[in-house]
Amino acid sequence: MARRVAYLGPAGTFSEQAALLHSAEAQLLPFASVEAVAAAVEAGLAEEGVVPIENSIEGSVTSTLDLLIHDSTLVIRRELVLAIDHCLVVKPGIQASDIRTIYSHPQALGQCRRFIERCFPKAQVAAALSTAAAVEEAMASATPSAAIAPQRAAELYGAEILARGIQDQSTNETRFVVLAESDNEPTGADKTSLCFTFASDRPGVLCEVLHEFAVRGINLAKVESRPAKTELGKYFFLVDLEGHRTDAFIAQAIESIRPKTALLKVLGSYPRFTAK
Repeated sequence: MARRVAYLGPAGTFSEQAALLHSAEAQLLPFASVEAVAAAVEAGLAEEGVVPIENSIEGSVTSTLDLLIHDSTLVIRRELVLAIDHCLVVKPGIQASDIRTIYSHPQALGQCRRFIERCFPKAQVAAALSTAAAVEEAMASATPSAAIAPQRAAELYGAEILARGIQDQSTNETRFVVLAESDNEPTGADKTSLCFTFASDRPGVLCEVLHEFAVRGINLAKVESRPAKTELGKYFFLVDLEGHRTDAFIAQAIESIRPKTALLKVLGSYPRFTAK
């Protein structure tokens, strides 16, 4: 039986492309939200789930971060990076001058903000659940509309492409993660993600934790914060570091920071992505 991989659907999204890159032979199962992808894996409907976590223009995908911090026991098994090329697509016959509404996922709208402001300053911008769903909405709209979506979505839904490469930066990339019940074995070229919060705020509390990585020569690839959702001013800090959680110096660092935090959660160790 083919491995079942859930992804942020429907078909035609960049998440589907990432899922195909992860496992072209898998049975791909589309779901309407990041939370639904995770729920499918937790319930056993799929062995793995593919969701976006970070974009080079818009930054982190907060729904994925919040899921990992607060709402799921799943961990990261793999990371994938896709070059993102956005297209402006319409129902066949609609001209650029006709467009009154532009649909897309909020991340895609943000990645194409300058294009929209310059070329369609009077158009209404409408959020969709996914880039593929945006094409469906544009095709069904009674008002002349467009969608920002991948070329594959346009092909799947019979839309016409008016413009290509409309993202604000030509180097637009999105990082996706594969979520599962367990993470990956050490490969020698790994990354570990973790999050932590503190019982109280005081000068130097974050520095004390980061120092434990610095003295062991551990490179931090990313540090950011998210609201803890309990009270204003309380945060979770998220760190991506180079190395596997089972590496001796990584394991030592994690154990050394555990008593300094109110809660520490290892979000998984996995191979660092390298383009082939």
